[in-house]
Amino acid sequence: MQQYNRVEELLALQSISEILNRSNDTAEMLQTVLLKLMEVTGLTTGWIFIAHEEPHYTFIANHGLPEALSWGDGTPMCQGRCWCLDRLWDGRLSYASNIISCKRIENAQRNKWGDTEDIEHHASVPLRAGEELIGILNMAAPGKKHFSNEELTLLHTVANQIGSAIKRTLLFQSERKRADRMVRWNEASRFISEAIETGLHPEQIVLGVGASFGWPNTVLFLHDGQELYLRARYCEGTSVSEGIRMSLLDENPVSSAYIKANTVLLIHNKKLYKELEAVGVRPFQSALAAPLYRDDAVFGVLLVTGEQPRQFDQLDAEMLEALSAQLALSMDRAKLLLQRRELVKQEERQRLARDLHDSVTQTLFSLTLTARGAVSLTGDNSALLNNTLQDIHDLSQHALKEMRSLIAKLRPPGLEQGLATGLTRYGERLGLRIKSNVIGLVELPQTVEEALWRIGQEALNNVSKHGQVKEATLTLAYKKDSVRLEVSDQGIGFAPGGTVREAGVEPHSGIGLASMRERSALLGGFTHILSHPQGGTVVAVDIPFIRSEQSE
Repeated sequence: MQQYNRVEELLALQSISEILNRSNDTAEMLQTVLLKLMEVTGLTTGWIFIAHEEPHYTFIANHGLPEALSWGDGTPMCQGRCWCLDRLWDGRLSYASNIISCKRIENAQRNKWGDTEDIEHHASVPLRAGEELIGILNMAAPGKKHFSNEELTLLHTVANQIGSAIKRTLLFQSERKRADRMVRWNEASRFISEAIETGLHPEQIVLGVGASFGWPNTVLFLHDGQELYLRARYCEGTSVSEGIRMSLLDENPVSSAYIKANTVLLIHNKKLYKELEAVGVRPFQSALAAPLYRDDAVFGVLLVTGEQPRQFDQLDAEMLEALSAQLALSMDRAKLLLQRRELVKQEERQRLARDLHDSVTQTLFSLTLTARGAVSLTGDNSALLNNTLQDIHDLSQHALKEMRSLIAKLRPPGLEQGLATGLTRYGERLGLRIKSNVIGLVELPQTVEEALWRIGQEALNNVSKHGQVKEATLTLAYKKDSVRLEVSDQGIGFAPGGTVREAGVEPHSGIGLASMRERSALLGGFTHILSHPQGGTVVAVDIPFIRSEQSE
């Protein structure tokens, strides 16, 4: 170390203090301080680690590293543990001290990563802010194996300033990040709220959330009463809608968040989760999974993942929890709005049918009878009048038939002989051979029957248009308080996780898949679409209902 008098040393410390106080960029500040510290001490090499929870750390600044330590863009400094960090974590490094040798240099020599420039030992100085552990400062020079008490005292004095400065910059960056996250949260929150009014689908909502925060992978899972299934996924600018199930028996961030009803934060993940990869979630090193609540019960999970470690922190967890809460409320509100709209439509259809029957139909019927009576009264007195009255009779009778037809059409045609028969005949009209299975028999509420009719029609249309087969199986299973409709085929199928266009399906058919899910969700049910390339497709719909007294 260079010999400085007391005045020069104080001036150097003042200069370092000014550097530490005027910067809010942690990495840039530490890099500048290292250079200044080397001017003061005459040492040639230095590096700084910021220590996180054991065994994680960040290699944040360095100067003068020998070739052996800078090999591979600093790989020897970014991987594995070392003696100085171990001593820091276990409490043995509380003051600036000599390190007998450096494990990272020994590893570099053993792996022949380059010249060590005669550096074998270094001084290690803990970086603290009060009682809080911040990191570690290491200093070295060629051939130097021992540091005097005066040298260690100077390094310790500087380290105290560095630790406090790092804490300040980290707090500044945290507050700036919080402000930025609040802006993004407001943007995502507004998007969710507007989505309810405009009727956007869940895949569009996760796209909005992911794009607002810059989260490259955002996935929404819902629970159908048995298992979790992937409802919507936003991945690198593309949103897709899925129906792939995932068992709760598999341990992963999503199942943990659901079962434990707590947010899961992973900052340095090394595991591969095959069950998540199976539903299209790519391998990740960082992840956040927040549960969605309804009436104090978890009904889904919102997952975000990142390919880099420490991509999320506790602040991100708080943001995701708040978004999950709003998303849950918004989904409930959307369901209520859809139910109300559907109820209004049904009531309007029923009102219109009653009004037409009670007014126009009765009037036309009376007109028909009057015309028929007038024809009989005229006899042969006037051929022209007789013909005119006959025309009136014929026209009124035709109008009566049309009016009755219109009234009948207010209820979906094809259901006159039951749901299973109606769907079977509909499939046959599409040119399909339908194998029909009916299990049980329960009178369904009109709303449930109509929803299954529309979903079944859409499913059979997809088989006819895209399945490249001429046969489908229709299963209708009635239970005490629920009904299940299943339409399956052995056609070409499509790849789970693929987009609609990749699956070989026309772009507009994605709307059909979404409408099936919406119709079942409107009644508290679930639609699952399972498919494999060249392995066929299964559309399964489960809808609960309350039985009327007449059907008991």
